[in-house]
Amino acid sequence: MTEPPLHLLLIEDNPADVRLFQAFLQESATPFILTHVERLQPALACLHQQNFDVVLLDLTLPDSQGLETFLTLYHHAPNLPLIVLTGLDDETLALRALQEGAQDYLMKGQITSGLWLSRTLRYAIERQRIQTQLQDQECQFRAIFNSTLNAIVIVDDSGQFVDVNPPACDLFQLPKATLLHTTILDFVVLDPESQMLRPSIFSPTKLTGEIQIRRPDQTLHAVEYAATLNFLPHRHLAVLQDVSDRKLAEQKIRQQASLLDIATDAILVRGLQHHILFWSKGAERIYGWRANEACGQTANTLLFDAPSAEIETAIQTVLAQGEWQGELTKITKYGHTVIVESRWALVLDEQQQPHAILSVDTDITERKQLQSQALRTQRLESIGTLASGIAHDLNNILTPILASAQLIQHKLPTLDEQTQRLLHIIEDSTRRGADLIKQVLAFTRGVEGKHMVLQIRHLVADFQKVIRETFPKSIEVHIQIAPDLWVISGDSTQLHQVLMNLCVNARDAMPQGGHLSLSVQNQQVDAAYTRINLEAQAGNYVVITVADTGVGIDASVMDRIFEPFFTTKAHGLGTGLGLSTVMGITKSHGGFVEVSSQIAEGTQFRIFLPAAAATNLEAPPPSAYPRGQGELVLVVDDEATICETAQASLELWGYQVLQASNGLEAIDCYRQHHEQICLVLIDLFMPIMSGGSAIQRLQQLNPRLNIVAMSGLGPSPPPTACPLPPDLPFLPKPFSADDLLQCINQVLRGNPSTQS
Repeated sequence: MTEPPLHLLLIEDNPADVRLFQAFLQESATPFILTHVERLQPALACLHQQNFDVVLLDLTLPDSQGLETFLTLYHHAPNLPLIVLTGLDDETLALRALQEGAQDYLMKGQITSGLWLSRTLRYAIERQRIQTQLQDQECQFRAIFNSTLNAIVIVDDSGQFVDVNPPACDLFQLPKATLLHTTILDFVVLDPESQMLRPSIFSPTKLTGEIQIRRPDQTLHAVEYAATLNFLPHRHLAVLQDVSDRKLAEQKIRQQASLLDIATDAILVRGLQHHILFWSKGAERIYGWRANEACGQTANTLLFDAPSAEIETAIQTVLAQGEWQGELTKITKYGHTVIVESRWALVLDEQQQPHAILSVDTDITERKQLQSQALRTQRLESIGTLASGIAHDLNNILTPILASAQLIQHKLPTLDEQTQRLLHIIEDSTRRGADLIKQVLAFTRGVEGKHMVLQIRHLVADFQKVIRETFPKSIEVHIQIAPDLWVISGDSTQLHQVLMNLCVNARDAMPQGGHLSLSVQNQQVDAAYTRINLEAQAGNYVVITVADTGVGIDASVMDRIFEPFFTTKAHGLGTGLGLSTVMGITKSHGGFVEVSSQIAEGTQFRIFLPAAAATNLEAPPPSAYPRGQGELVLVVDDEATICETAQASLELWGYQVLQASNGLEAIDCYRQHHEQICLVLIDLFMPIMSGGSAIQRLQQLNPRLNIVAMSGLGPSPPPTACPLPPDLPFLPKPFSADDLLQCINQVLRGNPSTQS
């Protein structure tokens, strides 16, 4: 391979020296191309016209002398090897030229062929090698410059584009020729702070960053840059990347993330091995675990007590069909149970292969509880409706039984002791049945109880019979009643219900047997006690204590035991209304409740009922009521037995009686005997014509007629189709002969206690 010739520029005005150098070149094995000029100015022109590998410069020329000659040439070709030629007496000048940048010097008169060639070739070859390296580097740089996907620009100190690659043309949407006549400042949207930066935008203290450019079509684009300052003298290089799409995507992701965070639903992503990959703020709110606590955990372990069939079904369905939805019961960080409406979707990767499972959970715990309570309420309303009808029939059945038991005792006072005891049992059992009916009506229909002065001793004494007869023999019952109990003002039926609910709860808490104690005592509550119990007020109370030795109540649910429908009993064994009813009745009596319990040791409830002023609680015996004076009473009821027992009771006590089985008969009978009839005792619910309609017609016939309504639907007049007078006397069924006589006497004479 032939070596390329070396280009030599000889600047010499002495022809002899020129011929000498030409002779030296002819002896060289390395090819040279010699260009000769005699003056400095033509030499400068040659340097601009072509490239040389080395320059031989005589410092003494016709148009330039001394060191100035070298400096002028060096200024025009600072990177070109310069060998200074000087005389023997000018070596000092040659040394100064070396100091200013000359590569070497040769003394005329001492130059030999070998010396000249060795020095000239050395610098020329080195120059050529450097040129080759620079060319290679230039080729590499240009290849990278033009083939990279990122935009690369080279600018000068003023920001003028010196060079740009094709991606830069695409970025600025202009051809290269146009861009080279602009500056980067023509495109950059400067903010007030940027105006203080150097004109090239790229600050020495900020070599990376982001700028915003405006294209010729007026669209704005976010551009990230990385700059290298002065990579060449007064040249700055920057790599630019349009990140507008990425910024929009990031903004969209942030917006979506913010939407996920403000969503009330729990949004989570689990891998196919059920490790949690994403956990939203909604999940934190519902389940209590923070994202850094939940991510990486196994979802089935974190959110469920134990593996269940419904989870396996959900997983298999979403893997097979791509989606699933249904209700799940999960647990929170604090062990609470939540019911969620869960929607699952299968997430696929770029190869459309299953990658993860996205689930969205809506907390429906409160809604399910409300639905359950609504269903229970509906059931209670249905029970109440049914109970009302049954109560009406039962009271109609019990009325003649109760009245007949009393009538037999009055008519046959000489009966033997055993028969009288049996009649008392019939009477007591009938009254108990009537009280139970009142209790059912009070509970299912919310019937307001009638408060009167009571002695709790009698109520507990009656109730202990129920306990001893119905509770398992494995439960030992201990009853203790203080001898000097204060009286209270209350409703006996409701208080009976309080005792029943507490004792039944105590019984259920001792399935294997145990001890049930029921005690009643007086207690004075002072101001110090009210500071401990905020619901208490200072005063005198009668305290009912029901204690058991059962399983006890866990402290975690103690605050909820009085909530309606809350129960710790197994499904189907309790409605959750017992203790809420106890609390409601106690508060309606002006009292308060205390409870204490220990697991496996038992529970104690204390019911505080305000004491009432002492009064005579003994009711007058039936014989104390004045006998009738032959007054005619019209008894109207569709139950023949009630009419017969009422007639027998009234006639035994000196009244006369007429009977009617419905409202039409009652009106017809009154028209026939209106001058003799003093009082009408009429049932409100009868066939053909109801009692309410009949009462209106009777009052139209005689506004001053004494009328007593009766019904088996509760202790107060029930609503009827025809409005009843607000002051209408009312006799609830079942009633005894004494109740009937007292009511009749009160209406006719206005004083039930008057003696005959």
